[in-house]
Amino acid sequence: MKSDMPADWHATPFRQLLAEPLRNGIYKPKEFHGHGAKIVNMGELFAHPRLRAVPMKRVELSTSEKERFLLSKGDLLFARRSLVAEGAGKCSIVLELDEPTTFESSIIRARPDTSKAEPLYLYYFFSSSAGYHRLDTIRRQVAVSGITGSDLAKLEIPTPSPSVQRAIAHLLGTLDDKIELNRRTSQTLVEMASALFRSWFVDFEGVVAKAAGREPSGIERASASLFPSRFQDSELGPIPSGWHVNNAHEAAQVIYGAAFASSLFNVHARGHPLIRIRDLAEHDPQVWTTEQHPRRTLISPGDIVVGMDGEFRAHVWRGPEAWLNQRVCKFCPHEPYGRAFVYFSLQEPLAEVERSEVGTTVIHLGKADIDRFRIVYATDGIHRAFHARVDPLVDLAVQIGLESRTLSRLRDALLPKLISGDICLRDVERTVEAVA
Repeated sequence: MKSDMPADWHATPFRQLLAEPLRNGIYKPKEFHGHGAKIVNMGELFAHPRLRAVPMKRVELSTSEKERFLLSKGDLLFARRSLVAEGAGKCSIVLELDEPTTFESSIIRARPDTSKAEPLYLYYFFSSSAGYHRLDTIRRQVAVSGITGSDLAKLEIPTPSPSVQRAIAHLLGTLDDKIELNRRTSQTLVEMASALFRSWFVDFEGVVAKAAGREPSGIERASASLFPSRFQDSELGPIPSGWHVNNAHEAAQVIYGAAFASSLFNVHARGHPLIRIRDLAEHDPQVWTTEQHPRRTLISPGDIVVGMDGEFRAHVWRGPEAWLNQRVCKFCPHEPYGRAFVYFSLQEPLAEVERSEVGTTVIHLGKADIDRFRIVYATDGIHRAFHARVDPLVDLAVQIGLESRTLSRLRDALLPKLISGDICLRDVERTVEAVA
C-alpha cells in the first residue's frame, strides 16, 4: 500500500491509531429496554453516518456497563454484521451527544487516539472507495455478511501527519456541514409552507377568525379580507361559504410515466436519467436510458411526482431533469392553483388510499384512485394569494436541494483524491471556500 501514497504518509494498522481496544456493543434482555440510556441500533448507524443527538430507543445500564459501553464524541461505529454484503463494516462517527448513549451488540466501537489520528479523517477514509475495498478484504459471508473486531484492528490505514488529517477532515466536513444545514433549512421551509396550508385550507383560520371578530394568525390583512365569515355544508363537512369540493383534476393535470424498456437501462450515464419509484426518496436517479419513448415525459426540478406502488408520497422533485418511468406520475398545476397547494392537497387523499390498502402485500395506486380524490377549493383570489405567499418557500427549498446535490457530488469527487493524497490541499481549500 505504501507505493500508492505520498512519501510522507504511512500505512498504520488501525489498532495503533486507537486509544483503547475495539469493543462490541452491549446485549441486554428485553426487560431492560424502554428506559435508561439512549442506545444506537443498526437503524441509527445506517440512517445517520454523522451521528448527532437524534431520538433513539433506551436501555438500562449498570454502573460497570456505563464505564465500558458508553459512547464519546469522536467514536467510530462499525456495523458488525448485515444482511447485505456491503453493509458489513458500514462506518458512522459520533459528532454530538446530548445524554449518556450506548450501542448495541451488532456494532463495533472504535475510539481513536486523537494524538495520532483525527476521528473525522478516519471516518472519511472508511467512507471512501479505498476504505470500502479495504473492508471488503475482511468481510465474511455465512448466513449474513460480517466483520470481526480482530480483523478490523489489523487493517492498514493511509496515515498522513495529524495536521494533514485535520485539513482533509475540515474540508470534507465543511461540505457535509453545509449539506446538513441545507437539509435543515429546506425542512424548515417545507414545514412553514405546510403550516400555512393547514391554516388556510384545513383549519380555515381566516374564516374562524373573521367569524370571531379577530385578526387571523398567519394571514396578512389583504389576504384575510378575501375570506368569508361563515361556513356551508359540503360532502366533506363544513367548508367556508363560497368554496367548493371537486376532484384533483381541477387543480392539476395528471401525467403517467411511460414503460421504458429495462433492457436499455444503464448505470454509465449514457442517455437521459430515468426516475423510478425507488429514486423518489433521495431525488437521485440510479439508471439512464438511451430509449426515445414516444410517450416520454420530462421531469424538471420543482415538479410534483408521486410513486404508485409500495407507499404513496407526493414529492417536489429536487433532482436533475429526467424521464418519468412507469408507475410514477406527475401532477401539473392548473392556474390559479400553485405548486404548494397541489402538493399539500394530495397528501391526505394519498394517505387515505394507503390506509385502505392495509393487509395487501404490495399496495398500488391506480388512475381510478386518483379520480376519486376530493379536494376543498377556495376562490381564485385566495388561491392566487396563497400561491404568491407560499410557493416561493417551496421554490427555495428546491433550489437548496439542488445546491446540496452539487455539494454532494463535489464531496464524492474529492473524497478518494484527498484520502489517497492525489490532490493539492491548497487548491481544494479554495474550491470548497467558493461553494460552502
